[in-house]
Amino acid sequence: MNITYTNTLTAGQYSGLRKAVGWPVIEDTLAQKGLEHTAFLTVAEDGGKPVGMARVVSDYGAVILIVDVIVMPEYQGNGIGRELMTRVMEYISQGTSPGQSKMLNLMAAKGKDGFYEKFGFMARPNEKFGPGMTQWISKEARP
Repeated sequence: MNITYTNTLTAGQYSGLRKAVGWPVIEDTLAQKGLEHTAFLTVAEDGGKPVGMARVVSDYGAVILIVDVIVMPEYQGNGIGRELMTRVMEYISQGTSPGQSKMLNLMAAKGKDGFYEKFGFMARPNEKFGPGMTQWISKEARP
C-alpha cells in the first residue's frame, strides 16, 4: 500500500467511493456539479486508484460543511481517514484569520462520532444544541 494524496476526482470515482461504503450513489450530472462547487477536496489514492476522500462545502463566510469523508472498507484502520481530516482542518485553519470564528458542521455516519471528537467536534444533541437533522428530496421522472 502506497497512499498518496491529490485534489482531483471524477464523478464516476466519487460514486464508486460512495457505493463502496453503502451510501446512495448520486447521478453523475449532480455529482459533477457538486464536485465543481466544492471549496476543498482531498483524495487518498493507492497506485492512482481513489480509496478515500473528504470535501468541504462553504458559504465562504462563517459556515463550513465537511462532507463525504469516505475510506473504502478494506483501507480503513490505516490512518487514511485521520490524514484526510487533518488536511481538511488545515485548509479551514489557513482560511481563518486571527479574531475570526467559523462554524464547522458535519453529519457523522453511525458510530463514527468518536472519530470526529478527536478533531474537536462535539456530538449532538447535548445541553446546548439539539440533534442534527437531514432529509433527502426525490422527484419522479416525467415521461
